[in-house]
Amino acid sequence: MLRRIDALSYSNALRHLSPLWKSLFAVVMFILSYSLHPVLQVIIFFWMMLWCIHFAKIPARTYGSLLCTALLFFVLSLPAVLVELGRPEASDAVLALKLPASEQSLYVMAAGIRRAGKLLARVIACLSCFFFLILTTPFGELLQVLRKLRLPEIVLELMLIMYRFLFLLSDTVHGMLLAGRLRGGKRGFWARMREMAGMGSALFANTMRRYDGLSKGLLTRGYTGQIVLPPYEPRTVPGKIAASAYIGIALMLLAELWIRLV
Repeated sequence: MLRRIDALSYSNALRHLSPLWKSLFAVVMFILSYSLHPVLQVIIFFWMMLWCIHFAKIPARTYGSLLCTALLFFVLSLPAVLVELGRPEASDAVLALKLPASEQSLYVMAAGIRRAGKLLARVIACLSCFFFLILTTPFGELLQVLRKLRLPEIVLELMLIMYRFLFLLSDTVHGMLLAGRLRGGKRGFWARMREMAGMGSALFANTMRRYDGLSKGLLTRGYTGQIVLPPYEPRTVPGKIAASAYIGIALMLLAELWIRLV
């Protein structure tokens, strides 16, 4: 999936737009996604998804896979948001499970369900803004934007090396899983767990070996302690696209104002 995201960031239909404009647009929408009414957060989610799928021509299946993978972490956190331990009133609990040999109960309240719904609306809205940025802007251009915003050079170099390290880690994991599958693997849950535990140490060793090769490759190419990034090249944004973004932001703010007044 990492290589798929990187490939789409270079081949999408919004690739030619200014990376600074796309970054600022994503940041503004992220702030609105965090602070507006939950109904407007859901609208932002669908609007930003429209930008990715319709305007940027991102495949809907890829976008759905990314969204489902990210929402998996939200699902794993739901018990901490919904389930409470104590002695609920009969009228307050929507669902209750009394613990054996105890007077305590695990219960779910209507307030917890509403809280989870509001959290879901905020999460999907913020995720859609994040997806817009990573799927339409290559990582190298994001580094150029951060340099233009005066981020320290050492931070940019660390980000670039860590990004490259992710590909090394992904290739190593893929190679080890493929090798294990070709050998027939092991059957049974506990056998697979032991196999995965053994792969952990081998993964670290193989990854560090490839990282050492990357470091030596940088030295042979004349690395002097500073990675030189290409200069930022300003680009224009078509008036139709800019107008769509500005009108959408204005409508969101007006709708939030109307909701607060009503």
